[in-house]
Amino acid sequence: MDLGITGKRALVCASSKGLGRGCAEALAAAGVNLVLNARGADALEATATEIRSKYGVDVVTVAADVATDTGRAALLDAAGDVDILVNNAGGPPPGLWSDWERDDFIAALDANMLAPIALMKALMPGMIDRGWGRVVNITSGSVKAPIPQLGLSNAARAGLTGYVAGTSRQVAQYGVNINNMLPGIHATDRAVSLDTGVSKAQGIDMAAAKAQRQATIPARRYGTAAEFGAMCAFLCSQHAGFIVGQNIVLDGGAINATI
Repeated sequence: MDLGITGKRALVCASSKGLGRGCAEALAAAGVNLVLNARGADALEATATEIRSKYGVDVVTVAADVATDTGRAALLDAAGDVDILVNNAGGPPPGLWSDWERDDFIAALDANMLAPIALMKALMPGMIDRGWGRVVNITSGSVKAPIPQLGLSNAARAGLTGYVAGTSRQVAQYGVNINNMLPGIHATDRAVSLDTGVSKAQGIDMAAAKAQRQATIPARRYGTAAEFGAMCAFLCSQHAGFIVGQNIVLDGGAINATI
């Protein structure tokens, strides 16, 4: 399918690896030029080199922490006008409700709610002026089915979801569409980290830990960054103009819900 976005320009956050990279590669395959961001410069440059070589698109890199004012300023300065924004950031650490103090919540809000809102506020006026734009926020399946030990993430991502619910309805009339993608477990470093924790806690090997987690997913496997990226690219395409303020769950059926 021709997504109709060849020549567009996209900013993809946290895109040196994992789901962010999956989105960047899918957009590049559709002919979109990229501004890639991550905190680690080496991994970021390696990813950019591979994408340039494979897809022949223009790729600009900005190593910066978008949760900080200085990081966002550097990123926005390098990005300029973009047609597509993909917000993404790693989640805050797990724990118990009694573990977290105000500073912990502020850090979670900065990374997983306020930073993506700030990027939307900075970039959507240009999209509105041009009459076309796409924003995809990578949040978490925990927005739909909260995970008890991820209280910081639950709170921050739910806040972003509420903001998008209202804002998406305000900007859709200008050809700007905002939607969220809610991943379950995918075959990324995050899954390795989770399986490692189970392996150590239960005294089982990694293969057994992975099999145990996969058994909780109706698809009986982890998702891939490539299929996640394909959905992102579709939401950014010319064909997604009537999709507004939605939360798309990609979890292999793990969340057991009718709606």
